Amino acid sequence: MGSRGVLSFADALGLLGVDSARIAALDRAVGGALNLATGGASGTLLGMVSGRGRIVGAGRDAVHGVAERLGRAGRRAERTEVLRAAHTVIVVVAWFEALDGARLPFSLDDVELTRGEQLRLVGTDEVAGDDLVRALLSTEVPFPAPHRPPEAMALELKSFYTTVSGRFWQFLTGLRIWEQLQDLDQSRTSAVLGGTLVDDAVRRYSALYAQLSLAAPEFNFWVTLNEHQATRAEVRRALDGVRTLLVGSAAHLTPPADVAAALARAHTATLGRPVLDATTAPEGIRVPSLREMYLDPDFRVAEPQGQSGPADESWWQRFGVRQDLTRYLAGALTNPALAHSPLLILGQPGAGKSVLTRVLAARLSEAGFLPVRVPLRDVRAEDELQDQIELAVRATTGERTTWPELVRSAGGSTPVLLLDGFDELLQTTGVHHNDFLVRVARFQQREAEQGRSVLALVTSRTSVADRARYPEGLVALRLEPFRPEQIQQWLAIWNDANARVLTPLRWEAVAQHAELASQPLLLTMLALYDATEGGLNRDGAPLAVTELYEELLSSFARREVGKSTREAVPDAETEERVERELQRLSLVAFALLNRRRQWVSAADLDEDLTALLGKHAVVSAGFRAPLGAAEIALGRFFFVQRSQSVRSGQVLATYEFLHATFGEYLAVRLAVRLLRDLMAQRPGLSLGESRIDDGLAYALLSYASLASRQMLRFLRELAGRIPEAERERLARQLVKVLRGQHRIRTTEEYPAYRPDDLRTASRHGLYESNLVLMVLVLLRRTTAADLFPDTKEPMNHWNGHCLLWRSAMDPGEWTDFALSLTTRRYWEEDGTRALEISHRGDQPFEHPGPLDANWLFGFAEGAGGHTWQRAYWDEIWHKVSVGATTTDAIVRHTMDPVFANLGVAVTTFTPRAGEPATSLAHSLLCLLLDDVTAMSDAELNDLHARVRDGLDPLMTSSTQLARLMDVFLTVHKRDRNRLSPEVIVQLDRLVETFVDLLRTDPTYPLRSVLQRHYPTLFDPAP
Repeated sequence: MGSRGVLSFADALGLLGVDSARIAALDRAVGGALNLATGGASGTLLGMVSGRGRIVGAGRDAVHGVAERLGRAGRRAERTEVLRAAHTVIVVVAWFEALDGARLPFSLDDVELTRGEQLRLVGTDEVAGDDLVRALLSTEVPFPAPHRPPEAMALELKSFYTTVSGRFWQFLTGLRIWEQLQDLDQSRTSAVLGGTLVDDAVRRYSALYAQLSLAAPEFNFWVTLNEHQATRAEVRRALDGVRTLLVGSAAHLTPPADVAAALARAHTATLGRPVLDATTAPEGIRVPSLREMYLDPDFRVAEPQGQSGPADESWWQRFGVRQDLTRYLAGALTNPALAHSPLLILGQPGAGKSVLTRVLAARLSEAGFLPVRVPLRDVRAEDELQDQIELAVRATTGERTTWPELVRSAGGSTPVLLLDGFDELLQTTGVHHNDFLVRVARFQQREAEQGRSVLALVTSRTSVADRARYPEGLVALRLEPFRPEQIQQWLAIWNDANARVLTPLRWEAVAQHAELASQPLLLTMLALYDATEGGLNRDGAPLAVTELYEELLSSFARREVGKSTREAVPDAETEERVERELQRLSLVAFALLNRRRQWVSAADLDEDLTALLGKHAVVSAGFRAPLGAAEIALGRFFFVQRSQSVRSGQVLATYEFLHATFGEYLAVRLAVRLLRDLMAQRPGLSLGESRIDDGLAYALLSYASLASRQMLRFLRELAGRIPEAERERLARQLVKVLRGQHRIRTTEEYPAYRPDDLRTASRHGLYESNLVLMVLVLLRRTTAADLFPDTKEPMNHWNGHCLLWRSAMDPGEWTDFALSLTTRRYWEEDGTRALEISHRGDQPFEHPGPLDANWLFGFAEGAGGHTWQRAYWDEIWHKVSVGATTTDAIVRHTMDPVFANLGVAVTTFTPRAGEPATSLAHSLLCLLLDDVTAMSDAELNDLHARVRDGLDPLMTSSTQLARLMDVFLTVHKRDRNRLSPEVIVQLDRLVETFVDLLRTDPTYPLRSVLQRHYPTLFDPAP
């Protein structure tokens, strides 16, 4: 809750209409405690205790008169203050009633207080001996809020009452009456004050709260009651609940006049306008009005702690989805907290944030509020908030006015600022306005001090919420995607409006594309596409994802081309123009992808287009379009959102796709086209190797990976449309680029294209990884030898390139890339080692298969022989430490005990003729960690034999040998009943060998291990 002045008990009584003479008499009766509450003369707890009945009586009388007092409130802000006062009174009265009813082992009337025994109960930071001068009557009490569940308020209230009662107990323990109590009575008193009195106070508060809710419906809006959950499945329209819930409480308010009345009329008229501009819809299609079409969205709401949270999807998962938006808004708008800190409304592009402010403005005009909607994209970013408000009022009404004049003309209505598009300020101006929310709160504070209470709501995209500074008490609300019931209701309204001209758009067709349909604006786009192109179903079968995206984007591009063409043109030329539009949009998609963000500024986009297309590009040259047309073309596309702000008279703009997958599809679409174009190049001479012109492909594909799951899905589906023979030729061409000219690339064709500041090595790595990814998508699988055919050790090249690719990617990109592949190590028929790399596709994720040490170290498949070692296990441990990423370090952290205790076993290997070779550490860990009950006796005996053989070459003096033997003897004892005599005998002989060596030097650690497992082993011979 935002900071505001403390409302004392005496102030609350005054607001509720209690006569000032009665308040003065009450103050005298309680020893001046009421004046103390407002900073006057000293009051005493004795006065409060002895006058508790008067306090309760005055409070209850005030509460009983709430309805009559509200009827005299001529302003919405005054009504809110009366409600706040009433709540303050019941919090105080509930504690005094509980105190009066407490079963204490003494009478409160017997409490005697000397003049020096004064109490500081709550509201201060100090409790200093006998100098206790503050009372319960002067403290800001807990207050309910519609974003908090009732149990949270109950806990806060309980904590408050516990503190008050605890300080009352501290006071009692310093009085004579306490000393006169027996130990048992002192314990009973402590238990009552610390437990039953607190619980009783909470119960009495709840009863008083229920009583107040009968006189003022706002008290119901401030809590979420279980009985309202029964209506969860209902789909509500056009925020009508806001008007329904609040219109009754606005009956006694003075109506607005002059400019305020004109502003209210303008907002109310919005409900009758179409959801979309009529020019956006195809001819003959009726777009329903906001009143008909706007469906109240579901939402989540919470109060951020600190500066993190709302931009993070996982943070929101901690809070439940609510379906009572109008009830919540009614509670927030009538709650005192909203006058001190804005409500931040978040949502994805296309979620309906701006439309929400338009509909809410219309409803508030009928409910005792004066909405002032300020589209932040249309006002000067550098102006003060007051100037921005006045400019927006003029744009809406055509009248000039000042903010104070507007408030005065509002009558009894409370102004509500609807500041739409905070994210546009952040995107277009960088960090210059990251304190905007704080400035809004400061504006509210100033207005409150001037007696002009003002509420504020601010909308923003969710993803930029972490770039803003939050004022104290700010609450964030996130709009949720449509659920199926809402989509079906939306379709019913759409179908009904166009029953005479369209075939009904069925839920079954839309459900195939629920991710898009769950966003209101994208659902509208699907409906418009269906109306234009003849249906989301084709021959009864739903469109594939790539087909839908291709037809959606092409359909809207075709319409825009048609609007800009004054005369009829051949179909072929129309399609060529459509393709140019889509390729221009694809360059926008790469502008986002290569900057690793969801939006791009107009300035950055101009730089990209200039670098790629040139200043004097010609319309007819492929997809090259005049640079000046780029911004115009993008701004007119339905699925591209243009954000803007005005600074120093200059319009600053950014672009983003309404759904990220539009950009991902367009980027993949152009990538496939560019790589396929490499096939069309023909050398002038047939002699020798020809150079492949991949300059544009390198420029666009060397800044970001295409391995995200959605882009891979698009890539697979688009590649699947290429004839198989062409796929194989294209894969060979890409390998030619990979192993040939790219390997020695020192120049580039588009040096001015710099969407990100990446090292050349990183760009090479990203480009290579995208080429390899494309090869794998085309062929489904390949080998390291096919990718690097001119090398003697293609597996080593694969490993080296993986390191390069990994270094070029951020952790998320590398994870996506690595998880898209699977590898298999094997031997060719001629005995050559081989590495197969496959594209995992949609196959479920599986753990990698086992490794064969023979393959790793270049031995033949199934090579047998003696145990062999490598001495550099400690170097492996150290190297992992030096270059470890977070994920590598996790593995190192897990393996630290293995290296420290069994490190030599990591590089000790036991081969078996015809079988894989394994390390001693691997075999021993299998015995420790695998479920041996699920192994066959043969498998178990083989593991024991491998461990036994691996111990042979180890030095008797080694500390690690002692640890190895300790672990091995432990599992050997566990499994001995299942082991063959041969395996048992081999271990016994090894132990005997160790014993003979250890008799001469009893200091070796191995001796104590063997003695623990064989207590009589070193006993002298009889």
